[in-house]
Amino acid sequence: MSDVGNRKRAANSVKESLRELNTQLALLNRQFGSKLELKDADWNCLDLINRHGPMSPGALAKLAGLHPATMTGVLDRLQRGGWITRERDPAAADRRAVTVRAVRDRNPELYRVLSGMNTRMDALCEQYTPEQLELIADFLRRTTTAGHDAAEELTQG
Repeated sequence: MSDVGNRKRAANSVKESLRELNTQLALLNRQFGSKLELKDADWNCLDLINRHGPMSPGALAKLAGLHPATMTGVLDRLQRGGWITRERDPAAADRRAVTVRAVRDRNPELYRVLSGMNTRMDALCEQYTPEQLELIADFLRRTTTAGHDAAEELTQG
């Protein structure tokens, strides 16, 4: 088979593997969420807050790709569950401005439920050299960007 044919077959294999990964991560997230009584959107938003730090509900809605009205429901559930706090932003011109913060004391619960996956990922990463891991990380970052860009196109389309 030609180099073009080999590349196309390999690229299709990567795309198929990404589809399978997407399905497995969705199933994992659903199981994870059920253990902690978090809906998928709630978990995604909590993860974004934990990774990016405190932010306004509007910024979180944009980052999560959710409508502001949907975000209100997500934040209400997260606050009732004790996962986040909403604090008035004294530096904001609008006195109604709020900042959303994760309750870091709850993180051990997240880590406990995710420990099986983290252990498996550590073992998997041990099988690769640092250079290979950098290549994989670069590919995943680029895949994330491609997914973001495709989602933006769908939003605008």
